[in-house]
Amino acid sequence: MNKSQQILGTESIGKLLIKYSVPAIIGMMVNALYNVVDRMFIGNIPGVGPMAITGLGVTMPIMTIILAFGMLVGIGATTNISIKLGQGKREEAEHIVGNSITLALIIGVILTVVGTIFSDSILKVFGASESTLIYAKSYMNIILLGTVFSISAMVFNNIIRGDGNPKLSAIIMAVGCATNIVLDAVLIFGFNMGIQGAALATITSQGLTAIWGLSYYLKGKSNLKFKKSSLKLDMNIVKMIFAIGSAPFAMQLATSLVQVISNNALRAYGSDLAIGAMATISSIVMIFLMPSFGLVQGMQPIVGFNYGAKNYDRAIKTFKLSLLASSVFFIVGALLIQFVPQVLVGMFNRDPQLMDITVNGLRKYSFALPIIGISIVGTNYIQSSGKAKVAMVLSLLRQVIILIPMILILPKFLGLNGVWFAQPTADIIASTITAIVLIKEIRSYKEDNNKANELEVEAV
Repeated sequence: MNKSQQILGTESIGKLLIKYSVPAIIGMMVNALYNVVDRMFIGNIPGVGPMAITGLGVTMPIMTIILAFGMLVGIGATTNISIKLGQGKREEAEHIVGNSITLALIIGVILTVVGTIFSDSILKVFGASESTLIYAKSYMNIILLGTVFSISAMVFNNIIRGDGNPKLSAIIMAVGCATNIVLDAVLIFGFNMGIQGAALATITSQGLTAIWGLSYYLKGKSNLKFKKSSLKLDMNIVKMIFAIGSAPFAMQLATSLVQVISNNALRAYGSDLAIGAMATISSIVMIFLMPSFGLVQGMQPIVGFNYGAKNYDRAIKTFKLSLLASSVFFIVGALLIQFVPQVLVGMFNRDPQLMDITVNGLRKYSFALPIIGISIVGTNYIQSSGKAKVAMVLSLLRQVIILIPMILILPKFLGLNGVWFAQPTADIIASTITAIVLIKEIRSYKEDNNKANELEVEAV
């Protein structure tokens, strides 16, 4: 056991959480800024902001699908690279790097071609009306051209981390985000390119990220060496990548499905502007969710190590501190949303009609925000203790299994308010179920300790 592993079982839980969580929180916040900043600039385009951000809202499922494929290859490749390196199979790890680059290229080209050919039909299914189609199409046609860059950027970001250089991965991500912000301002307002400028800024920054990642391997600075021969697809490697990446891929596809159903419900029970309101609402809530997502990423190795070592008290303490910190984020967010929603919404759009719809929706949508730490932290705790299937079900409860029926049922009784209340209803039910699972999980530790004590007595 090396020193870095030993400290997981001995060092102060608070210090460990800070050490492991802060980089992850920064990474999650930087990643979120890509979408949030785009929506801020687009919503403030003079004259067309409300309809432009609504057009962007329609494209959210497509963006999620692109993200899904990036995670399929990126996470699948990175996990397998780590496994192969742990097994001492360096050459196989290098083949995975090459195969992941090829997969990113092939999948990106396919999505670009299919998306461009069927863009009108896809966008209408995803909630576009005749009024918003022009904005959605203007944005998506450019985004689709950069799909290869988008997926490659995500893949390189992951495999560079797996290659043992998380610092460079974070730097590349931060520079890409900063580039996107600067280009958004220059292209949207400086060159009056509107929503197309936002799309161009996004694919340019992602292109920069992808090229930087590729150059890391081409220049030979990487720990794993790039070889042209590794670009040739090996079906065994492809299967390994897809096997690991399929879970996050499926989760993102499910999220995309939820967005499609939500967009159509918003349009049916509200208006085009309701879709634009949801684009703003999801951005605001994302700002408060990202710290918690980063926190649980830092929590996982601490819980996993101590659970495996049967240091249950340390595992539980890690969970409690993580839940407390997450809850603080969520309570602060809930208070800001309830008392100064106009300030938050005003960063994205100042159109009176859209602002009224968004403020009303935001207050209702975030109603359960103070308690969702139980669901998010609890689900990750269960996953960290090795119960991946249970964790997957708990995660799907909040994001899919309960949420989709709520989106379909509640609006029939509450109209547009039913769409806003669907998420907090799912949050409350999922958090309750997660709490029950957690209580049973923690009680099982006492039984495990009692059995261990009995065995010790018998041995004596």
